[in-house]
Amino acid sequence: MPKPQSLSRQHAIGGAIGVALLAFALGYRFLPEAIHKVEPAMLKSHPAAAGKALAPARQTLRKLTPAESELNAGPPISLAPTAVIAARAREVAFGGQGKGKVAQLLTAAGQAARGGNLIGPAADSALALVLEAMRVEPKDPRVKTAVSRLHSRLVADAQQALASGDAGAARANLDALRLLPGPQDDLAPLTARVDAAARVQPLLEQASGLLQKGKLEGTGENNALALYRKVLTLDPENVVARQGLQRVQQAVLDRALTAAAQNEDADAEAALADAAAILPSSPALADTRARIDKMRAGRADTLMAQAESAYDAGNLDLAQRLAQQAAAVGAATAALVARIQNARAYASHHPGQVITDHFLDIVGQAPALVVIPSGSFLMGSPQHERTQTSAEQPQHEVTIAKGFAIGQAEVTVAQFAAFVRASGYVPDADRLGGASVYDEANGRMQMRSGVDWRDDYAGRRAKGDDPVVNVSWNDASAYVRWLARHTGKSYRLPTEAEYEYAERAGTTTVYWWGNGAPTRKVENLTGAGDRSPAHRSWAHAFKGYTDGYWGPAPVMSFLPNPFGLYDMSGNVSEWVEDCWHDNYTRAPVDGSAWVNPGCNERVIRGGSWGSAPEQDRSSFRLAAAADARSGRVGFRVARDL
Repeated sequence: MPKPQSLSRQHAIGGAIGVALLAFALGYRFLPEAIHKVEPAMLKSHPAAAGKALAPARQTLRKLTPAESELNAGPPISLAPTAVIAARAREVAFGGQGKGKVAQLLTAAGQAARGGNLIGPAADSALALVLEAMRVEPKDPRVKTAVSRLHSRLVADAQQALASGDAGAARANLDALRLLPGPQDDLAPLTARVDAAARVQPLLEQASGLLQKGKLEGTGENNALALYRKVLTLDPENVVARQGLQRVQQAVLDRALTAAAQNEDADAEAALADAAAILPSSPALADTRARIDKMRAGRADTLMAQAESAYDAGNLDLAQRLAQQAAAVGAATAALVARIQNARAYASHHPGQVITDHFLDIVGQAPALVVIPSGSFLMGSPQHERTQTSAEQPQHEVTIAKGFAIGQAEVTVAQFAAFVRASGYVPDADRLGGASVYDEANGRMQMRSGVDWRDDYAGRRAKGDDPVVNVSWNDASAYVRWLARHTGKSYRLPTEAEYEYAERAGTTTVYWWGNGAPTRKVENLTGAGDRSPAHRSWAHAFKGYTDGYWGPAPVMSFLPNPFGLYDMSGNVSEWVEDCWHDNYTRAPVDGSAWVNPGCNERVIRGGSWGSAPEQDRSSFRLAAAADARSGRVGFRVARDL
């Protein structure tokens, strides 16, 4: 570890060398002549000798004035403040070293320049003295240096005068430059600027007056913007005109900010475009655009929050309007718009979803529903379908634009019993006495008194999860009205178009499972392998098919169709809302019910446990009186979303 004495010695030597280097740098900057004389000795001598050679230079250094410091560190002379220019003018030196007439003249010229008498008419001006020295000794290097320095000074003064709008001073400096000998290449562009300054000065004065009157923009030339542009056409480097453009642009930017603050986005954009046309790359334009973007982002956030609140409150129209306003100011609204569209189509549910509505004023709930997607399909059967009937013609396209929900299964005996018990309703089987049920003895459906909705297809007491049968269209209609009253939802019977659309479930085949006999258990159908309790078989059935039931099966005992619905083509046929029409001529194409006031016959859709295969087709339809009751007919519910 070095001793303390060694460390002190090292610090002292290092400090001395640092001071010497600093002194050399300062001397080189401010006393170049002295340093140039010292340099040869330094190159040949020991570093210690170099330090001694620098000593005189250090003694001649003087403290810089504030103006001098600003001058040496400041901007180009044409853009410097007046005080700095004056300080530079006083510092002009013309190399008056030595003796003799030339030295005296150049020393006097330097003094005149420092006194502010650079180009005055008197014989003691710096210009006159330098010209006199040129006459005395034209080949003297000191004179040539003085001429070169005076030339540079006059060019700088002329440029400064032009920048400050003093065309007279600029021309005086230009006239003085023409008196100096030597190259005059830089006088041509300066002359052009001085000539232009004489022409633009009235334009600048006129533009200033228009600024004060607030006439910043407009058509024609009676506005400040047009005049400043004209000035820059004549004098592209005119600082006053450029500053004028900045003032005009700032006024336009203020207008843009005001419009943005008042949510007038079109006006704000128009003002920004006008400002960009004035000075496209100005920092003020970029700053204002960023501020407006920030304002819009804040407004977009606020609008999105309001739109979300409106959506949550169920006001979809307001949510849509707010989302559109938010999109106009740059908000990302795709997700919210999709939710609004979904809410309009499916009441915020999604296709395939199973929903259940609870009663509002009594204990219980409605049957489970499946949300059906919107879409289009061909209703009816094509002419080439072998088993089609004229009642299924003409085949026509139906578009269901809004989603709806339909019962996942048929209404059960237990569900209908809850309705009768709670409402006191008297079904048609009780009121009219009996229903049409299956007679095992002869293998036919026939009317039997004393049979009602509590009984199954053969008149025996049914189980709670069996589909309710022996109910009329009137009974089914009363049930859905009761559901609507106690749930607050728009329950109804399915329309005929909705039923076929839901039964097909996106298929175009004869049956939802294909064009022929099923190859697996899909529905409760008339299969060739089915047998009644008395070992009867079907005369006309699906070949090779058996499902194990003669009569209705408990609901949801088989596979659902592609929409997730059970027993749409089998088990029991079902009432729908529509009145019966012999064909589809003039039928609705929007999926709505085709109802005529006072009609007595209604439509039954879907096959049953006892239907022939052609009656299980998705397009099959049947007519029956509104008060008809059968052990082969039940119903399911639907509701709007």
